[in-house]
Amino acid sequence: FPSHDTALGQEIRAAFVPKPATATNVAWKLVSADYSQIELRLLAHIAQEPTLIAAFQSGEDIHTKTAALVLGIPVDAVTKAERYKAKAVNFGIVYGQTAHGLSQQLGISRAEAQLFIDQYFRTYPGVRAFIENTKAKAHATGISKTLFGKVRQLGAELGSSVKSIREFAERASFNTPIQGSASDVMKLAMIRLHQALQREGLQARLLLQVHDELILEAPEAELPVLLPLIRTALGLEQPLSVPLVVDTYLGRYRDWE
Repeated sequence: FPSHDTALGQEIRAAFVPKPATATNVAWKLVSADYSQIELRLLAHIAQEPTLIAAFQSGEDIHTKTAALVLGIPVDAVTKAERYKAKAVNFGIVYGQTAHGLSQQLGISRAEAQLFIDQYFRTYPGVRAFIENTKAKAHATGISKTLFGKVRQLGAELGSSVKSIREFAERASFNTPIQGSASDVMKLAMIRLHQALQREGLQARLLLQVHDELILEAPEAELPVLLPLIRTALGLEQPLSVPLVVDTYLGRYRDWE
């Protein structure tokens, strides 16, 4: 699906509109509820990395904070390009991104990419410990688990004689607790939100789930009740060491972006 940053993405999103007003003149709106950086928040929680936890708890921009810490400069001195590099590493770490992959993504030398990754792990040692411990546990047990107990079988791949298959399984072993837990959180949130809509007798309904985002359709008059209901349901009573932040948007897709 094209990014909203592109003209094609904007045009495709413009095709998604709420149903028209009814004979009783009820206006309808599309409502988007989007988890903010849920995978990085789960990483902070599961790895129990104190610097990451502190940044999220204080509401700092995590990419700017990471750039400042990694580069050893004040937060207000971080440039847009430096923040972008930090963002690429923040999300790439969850997927086991290598210096080669980062260098290609950012258009920098492999040596520069490796230096950035190394400094990232020195800044957040709890993340490195989480990755290494999780890989070791997966090799010992043949499985990896999400925060909510869902199991991914990796024994065959980890025992493969093919290096690329073993390395993929190792990346999957520490990605599963992060991305898999994010999926679990969303499923729980959808159940809680559906139950809340029924309990409150609202006409609003869930239309679509896309990764860490839910799309609903609702009468405009229900919005004052619906929006706090969404944030409460998706907050899951804040089960993590860092806050789960939910952003909501109204209208057509072209209005949100």
